[in-house]
Amino acid sequence: MAKLVVIGGGAAGFFGAIRAAECLPGLEVWILEKSGHTLSKVRISGGGRCNVTHACFEPGELVQYYPRGHRELRGPFSAFQPGDTMQWFGERGVELKTEEDGRIFPVTDKSSTIVDCLEESAGKAGVRVLYRSGAVGISRMGERWLVSTGAASEVIADALLITTGSSPQVWEMLRKAGHTIVEPVPSLFTFNCRDARINELPGVVAPQAEVSILSTRHQASGPVLVTHWGFSGPGILKLSAWAARELAGVNYDFTIRINWDMRYDSESLAEELAAIRQREPRKQLLTFSPVNMPLRLWVSLVTSVADPSARWSDTSNATLRRLAEAVCCAEFRIRGKSTFKEEFVTAGGVALREVDFRTMASKILPSCWLAGEVLDIDAVTGGFNFQAAWTTSWIAGGAIARHLAHQS
Repeated sequence: MAKLVVIGGGAAGFFGAIRAAECLPGLEVWILEKSGHTLSKVRISGGGRCNVTHACFEPGELVQYYPRGHRELRGPFSAFQPGDTMQWFGERGVELKTEEDGRIFPVTDKSSTIVDCLEESAGKAGVRVLYRSGAVGISRMGERWLVSTGAASEVIADALLITTGSSPQVWEMLRKAGHTIVEPVPSLFTFNCRDARINELPGVVAPQAEVSILSTRHQASGPVLVTHWGFSGPGILKLSAWAARELAGVNYDFTIRINWDMRYDSESLAEELAAIRQREPRKQLLTFSPVNMPLRLWVSLVTSVADPSARWSDTSNATLRRLAEAVCCAEFRIRGKSTFKEEFVTAGGVALREVDFRTMASKILPSCWLAGEVLDIDAVTGGFNFQAAWTTSWIAGGAIARHLAHQS
C-alpha cells in the first residue's frame, strides 16, 4: 500500500494525517516530529485552553482576519470553515463553547481535550508518529520521495505533506528544493513604550480605541491595554499583524497615534467638553470624565495638558482643545516589540503563488502538499490561525488520498 509521510506533528500535521488515513483506508501514514512531543502549540493556545477556531461562518468575512492569505483562502474556506471544524470535533466527542468575543474553546477549558482528541483519532486511523525524527532533507527517488531525518535515518514516501509551521530549517530545505520563501518576520506582537502618560497605568484598558501608525495607512480599532512595557490588547495585536512587514523594516522604531475613545474626533470632543463646562461648571476636571475610558487614564491625560486642581468652569477653550487632542490624537513613540504570550506567529513562508489552493499541492514539487503556517499565511488572534491550519490540512489530506487512490 502507498505511504504518506507528514513532516511536522502540529495541528495541521495531525489533521491532515487523520483526513488522509480516513479517506483511504489501508494507507500507511507516518508523522515525523523533530521533538519528543507533538501538538505543542495546541497545548499552549489560549492560555492552555486551546482557542480552536472563531465563530465566523461566512468565508467572505472570515478572510478579512488574514493579513497574508486572505485572497487565497476564500475558496478553501468555502470547502471547510469554522462550522465544519466544530462538527469535526463534535463527532469525536468534543463539546465546544463560543465566548462573547467569538472565540471557541472546549467546554473543559483544557487544551488537553483537543490534544487527546487528535491523538486518539490519529491512533484509530492507524497513523504512526516517529518522535525526534525531523526532516533535514528531501529528494526524489524515481516517482517517490526520500526523506532524511534528524535521527540519521531515511524514510521513503509516495507523497509528502509538509506542516512544520514556522521552521527556518524546513523553509531552507524547501528553498533548496525549488520553492520561493517569503522572508519571515514576526506578527502578533505588543508595542514597547516608555511615556509618562502611561508609566503608572499597567492594567488599564480603553475599550473603544483606534490606533494608527504614522506615515502609513495602517490602523486598527479595538480595546487597547496599557502594560508594564507599553501597549497590548486586540487593537494593538491587529495592527501588528497587518503592519508586520513595514514595522520590521523600520526595526520597530515608529510612532503611533491613539484615539482613546473612537466615538469622537478632536473637534467633536472639544464641543462636548465645552457643553460639559456649561452643564457641570462646579465639578472637578479630574473626577468627572465624559469619555469611555478608565478614570485613571483620564486623570493622566488631563494632568498632561491642564491644571489637575481645576474645575470645569476654570477651563479655557484652548485647554479644552488641548484635552480633546490628548484624548483623540495622542502620539507615542514605540521602540521595540514583545512577543504576545507564548503564541508566536510569523508572517512569511512558502510563496502562495506556488501552491494550488484547490488541493494544497505544491506547483513546484510533485506529490508534495503544504498546509498550515509553513505557508505565507497568518491571522490576527482569536482562533483564526488554527482555522487556517484545519482548513488547509483537511483539503490537503483529502487531495492526497484521492491522488494515491488513483495511482494504485
